[in-house]
Amino acid sequence: MKKYLQFVKPYKLFFILGPLLMLTEVGGEIVLPKLMGGMIDEGILRNSGTGFIIRRALVMLGCILIQVTGGILGHYFSVKAAVYSSTDLRKTIFDKIQDFSFSNIDSFSTGSLVTRLTNDITQIMNITRMGLIMAVRAPGMLIGGVIMTVSINPELASILLVMIPLLGIAIFLLMRTAMPRFDVMQKKLDTLNSTTQENITNVRVIKSFVRRDHETEKFRNASGDMRDAALKALRIVVCTMPVMTLAMNIATLLVLWIGGNSVIAGGMQVGALSAIVQYTVQILASLMMLSMFIIGSTRALASFKRISEVLNTKPDLSDENAAYRDRLVTEGKIEFKNVSFRYYKNREDNVLDNLSFTAGAGKTLGIIGVTGSGKSSLVQLIPRLYDATEGEVLVDGINVKDYSLHHLRDGVAMVLQKNVLFSGSIEDNLRWGDENATEEEIREAAKVAQADGFVRSFVGGYNMQLGQGGVNVSGGQKQRLCIARALLKKPRILILDDSTSAVDTATEAQIRNAFSTTLKDTTKIIIAQRISSVIDADKILVLDDGRIVGEGTHDELIKTNEEYREIYYSQMDREREVS
Repeated sequence: MKKYLQFVKPYKLFFILGPLLMLTEVGGEIVLPKLMGGMIDEGILRNSGTGFIIRRALVMLGCILIQVTGGILGHYFSVKAAVYSSTDLRKTIFDKIQDFSFSNIDSFSTGSLVTRLTNDITQIMNITRMGLIMAVRAPGMLIGGVIMTVSINPELASILLVMIPLLGIAIFLLMRTAMPRFDVMQKKLDTLNSTTQENITNVRVIKSFVRRDHETEKFRNASGDMRDAALKALRIVVCTMPVMTLAMNIATLLVLWIGGNSVIAGGMQVGALSAIVQYTVQILASLMMLSMFIIGSTRALASFKRISEVLNTKPDLSDENAAYRDRLVTEGKIEFKNVSFRYYKNREDNVLDNLSFTAGAGKTLGIIGVTGSGKSSLVQLIPRLYDATEGEVLVDGINVKDYSLHHLRDGVAMVLQKNVLFSGSIEDNLRWGDENATEEEIREAAKVAQADGFVRSFVGGYNMQLGQGGVNVSGGQKQRLCIARALLKKPRILILDDSTSAVDTATEAQIRNAFSTTLKDTTKIIIAQRISSVIDADKILVLDDGRIVGEGTHDELIKTNEEYREIYYSQMDREREVS
């Protein structure tokens, strides 16, 4: 729990005022039955006069006003404390996720992280609010009610003193049963969120493959699992209310039976019995509040556990031990020394195996190979999206682990296979590369990426609003906008991971020609399936099953490398067939 004190400290005044102000409500709850009993016995049965009744009524009215005011303010500060601290917790979790490496994120599903940021933190917020309201109120009513009942009639109080431990045992058993069930319920909610997100994100694919029925059934199953888990967990909550109500009614009946006989026998006054009945109801109501709080806590504890898993996850990648934290990428020279890599440490086979090569500053390196040969994995080691398992990756002669992540990634721009744009205007998306870029710089980058022409043809031009993920532009247009965004960053290293696959060869050639002039000092790494995309590169790497099986210029590889020749001639034959 120490971990969560950081979210309490900034709002400790609210955390203190909320419960303290609830004391006034507790005071009213305890005092009013006693005053009412005195009014009945003194003012009515003993006929002490109208003046006494009016005075007692005014005192009761004053107590009620103080009680209501304290209750309202207590609720207000309790809600404020819960909402503010939960907001800070949510922001901390979000920031923590931003620090995660790809491998950290891989250990949590996207739906699970969304659930933890939303539903789980909401559960924590609700139980915090409930706890602050009940922390004083429920125990205060319980203890105060018992003391007042004992002071009025110890015999009747013994009924409650027997009932309270029995209810405590019942609540404990219910809580122990509910805890694991709520944990399962939250995991089923993760699956439901993941299914929903995947379905909505990929709705175009679902429609194009006519898989609506399949996805509907998949969602129905996930929703059904969530329903079954929720029912299994909430049955405990459903059982709590009848048990508490039964106990309350039995205790009340016993008090009325024994107390009524005492009144008839003359051993007790009516007002005193009335007060004890009210205290009995208050005591059992406080127990009911505590039981609901405890049951709610079981779900919140499951959420605490899930939130703690995120908070306690140490990012695989950090720059805590970086030797050159203030060093910038200035030239862009890249060197791999005996680099091997695998995504999971317990796997025996490497995705990349003992790679060594150099890409000179300002040069163009082409990487080609069949699908699954490790091309994308290779380039992701440069900005430390993953770390090499063995060997060293150097940038400007310095191990990438010795840079701060900010400075290293600031010097590298990547255009990935899966091009991502965000909701907002085209200009807003391009400013991801440089938020302070002028309109002239934005248009110049778009021209280099061969995007300026089609952007100007849109209604609104650069101010046209893009849908989520850039759904209202074509694949080729999306790729060119992502290239323009990367260019605005003015990187020392530019990585294009098959990022012109949706662009025709003529447009791709124009982009490459523009690179030769505008990016002549930038080191360019081009991953491609088409040899035409890398044919003019200063060096080409041929990858096969995570190994370098060829290295050189196009002319050198044509003469010396069989794998490269096979790829080249198969593509040439295909082009001749098409023509």
